[in-house]
Amino acid sequence: MIIKVFGRPGCSACKQMHEKMLHCVQKWEMQNQLSVNYIDMETIDGLAESAFDDVSEIPTVILERDGEVLERYDGGVDDSRVLQARIEGLGSVGN
Repeated sequence: MIIKVFGRPGCSACKQMHEKMLHCVQKWEMQNQLSVNYIDMETIDGLAESAFDDVSEIPTVILERDGEVLERYDGGVDDSRVLQARIEGLGSVGN
């Protein structure tokens, strides 16, 4: 499973959200089941991926498995416990 964090390098909220997601995955001891990918929207690849995922607000966090969007948070995740409950509710996490 992948947590995508869309943002821009100059955005402090984006940087904080990326760091928060990395911290949560480590805290939840899910490093083997979840990966956190930061998508830089100031690059061509980042712009292409953000267009594919219809991202217009930063930071945006998308929880994805096998190309399917399971959860989406435009403007970031206010409460990481919400994301943790969603992940745990999916049962077998797997990549």
